[in-house]
Amino acid sequence: MTISRSDRKKRKKFRFGRFIGLLIILGIIGGISYNAYDVFYSAKNTANKIYQKLDTSKIKNSRKEEQIEITKDPFTILLVGVENQEGGKGRSDVLMLLTVNPVTKEILQLSIPRDTRTYVPAADEKTKITHSYSYGGIEATIGAVNELIDVPIDYYITTNFQGFEDIVDTLGGVQVDVPFTFKAQLTESLKWKTYHKGEMKLNGNEALAYVRMRKSDPRGDFGRNERQKQVIKAIIDKGTSFSSITKVDNVLDKLGDNVKTNIPPSKMVSFIKLYSKLKSTELNNLKLEGQDDYINDVYYYIPSQNSLNEINQTLKDTLKTGPTTDNSTNSDNQ
Repeated sequence: MTISRSDRKKRKKFRFGRFIGLLIILGIIGGISYNAYDVFYSAKNTANKIYQKLDTSKIKNSRKEEQIEITKDPFTILLVGVENQEGGKGRSDVLMLLTVNPVTKEILQLSIPRDTRTYVPAADEKTKITHSYSYGGIEATIGAVNELIDVPIDYYITTNFQGFEDIVDTLGGVQVDVPFTFKAQLTESLKWKTYHKGEMKLNGNEALAYVRMRKSDPRGDFGRNERQKQVIKAIIDKGTSFSSITKVDNVLDKLGDNVKTNIPPSKMVSFIKLYSKLKSTELNNLKLEGQDDYINDVYYYIPSQNSLNEINQTLKDTLKTGPTTDNSTNSDNQ
């Protein structure tokens, strides 16, 4: 498959507040406009419960937390949807990298297809990036991402599919606009459900099957990524709506059980302030171009080196602008 340079330069625009969805905890907490004490207390407890520090000795390009001032310094966040497997550590089924520059108000998002072939240091071999999590958890996944994307991964947020289901059910389901009619198998009952083109209301289990289906999607991983964004936006919209105020405590409980992050509780308020500041900012969606291939009868997505070079340079340029600089001056904050 031939990829033209002009196509690589096309970036779809999204509203930050509509897409930052996998940052569910920030979206729901940041979108609540009232100051009830019990909600603040629940949010504080959740922030402590979900905190899980990174072992930076296993990660290259890592920066110390104290080097980053959330509301002023550029930073990256890796969003990971983990598919739990019995007897294993699971797979990194969804990988999205956000690069945020609070000064220039520039936000870049990169979705990495799960079948992308890359070197996984923890496994000491080239394999699908989705397998990286099973070789050493979030540190192994960050290591694999760094083989593709040569920028520091400052923060991560992981959530598992059970958490996804629980949050949707707690909110009373979500409304989506199905792009085309297809069938998908539900994980609990193993029954097949038909998703009809047009508006549909989905419960947690139905929403999970909806965002995981890819074999029947003519766009494969990329089509699935769009459906994931769609459902996450629906979760954020409903989670921050006035009608969901009474459900906030329950949603936060579900987040605490199923979300992990190395964002320190002490910095959570700064993240919420930044979310409020940037929620209307346009987001540039970077696309990792490449081609389909089979190696030893196994399907892989082979990323284009030109596309990787372009993405790496774009992200590095975004991370160069520091708290005391303008768009034309590079910071030594790196």
